[in-house]
Amino acid sequence: MARPSVKIAAAATGAAHLPLAGRRPRGLKYRGERIAGEPVNRRTFILMFAAGLFAGCGKRKKLGALPPGSGVLAFGDSVTWGTGAAPGEDWPSRLATATGWHIHNAGVPGDTAEAARSRLPALLAAQRPALVIIEIGGNDFLRRRPAQAVKEDVRHLVRAAAASGAQVVLVAVPELSLLGALTQRPSDAALYRELGDEEKVPVIASVFADTLANPEWRADQIHPNAEGYRRMAAGIESALRQSGLL
Repeated sequence: MARPSVKIAAAATGAAHLPLAGRRPRGLKYRGERIAGEPVNRRTFILMFAAGLFAGCGKRKKLGALPPGSGVLAFGDSVTWGTGAAPGEDWPSRLATATGWHIHNAGVPGDTAEAARSRLPALLAAQRPALVIIEIGGNDFLRRRPAQAVKEDVRHLVRAAAASGAQVVLVAVPELSLLGALTQRPSDAALYRELGDEEKVPVIASVFADTLANPEWRADQIHPNAEGYRRMAAGIESALRQSGLL
């Protein structure tokens, strides 16, 4: 089996952003699963299963499985880069270990969906990934950009990745809201579910928002810590298994 790896893209400075909860579905059996290379207890297993469910109700095609050694592009901002944790503790590194995929970490702290449009084509040409996982938009929200403008920028990224021949998955990012700040229960911005339905791509819902909802899993209000990234990787892996990619 090919040795998993994660390549780290050059990073800038800046702020970034903003994901797990649920109840055990009837009939679900726990068998001492290992997720993202780590053993999980019953409670964590239930949380991962619920949070890993894909958002939206639109009809989406089943994705093709990627074998170990496949090239994957993790495209995003500081949450993809791993701000708030040590090198190697970011969710792309943990996902690479769990899947055996070669994941290129193209997270840039402070990046926005608007600015990211200009850097994605070169990455797609250089990496030729079989899968692109997009996690971006939080810095746009912090700058109070209109949701519709952010949505169209993310749509552009999704379409550009798909046009390269890659399969595409979106990671939903929490929206900024007074209620979320007061209750410390952030929720996904609606634009990700809408894009999933409209572009027929899977959206990994709640994983990011529910990670930030737990003070023990975050480095600050908008970044997970090492444990938070471990849980994000586990939730993403669970959702990718349900999609057929694993």
